[in-house]
Amino acid sequence: MHTCTDFSFPKKQRLLKRKDFVNLNQRGRRIYSKNFLILLKKNNLTFSRLGITVTKKIGKAVRRNRIKRLIREFFRLNKSRLPKGYDICIIARADVSKFKLQDIKKELGGILFGFSE
Repeated sequence: MHTCTDFSFPKKQRLLKRKDFVNLNQRGRRIYSKNFLILLKKNNLTFSRLGITVTKKIGKAVRRNRIKRLIREFFRLNKSRLPKGYDICIIARADVSKFKLQDIKKELGGILFGFSE
């Protein structure tokens, strides 16, 4: 049974500092999918943290924000199935603003749900 906090997305589970993104970019493992680049690196914590990058090449703010909302929702709903103790940065490589949550889950879940190093 899930509690209400299982589906939250508190600040401690977010990558917010530039140095964390740079460190992940330099030392993290890269996994490519059709529409995303996923960077993974162990973080020595008991939980995983998520960072999202969507460049202006993808489109205007409305599209970029929708993509970020979809990725955050995927992370929030599937935290228990994702690898624990990792910093994860998801970089959109294509305009996936027309995607539905199930499309994001299919592509990212196929990579992340079974991930282990």
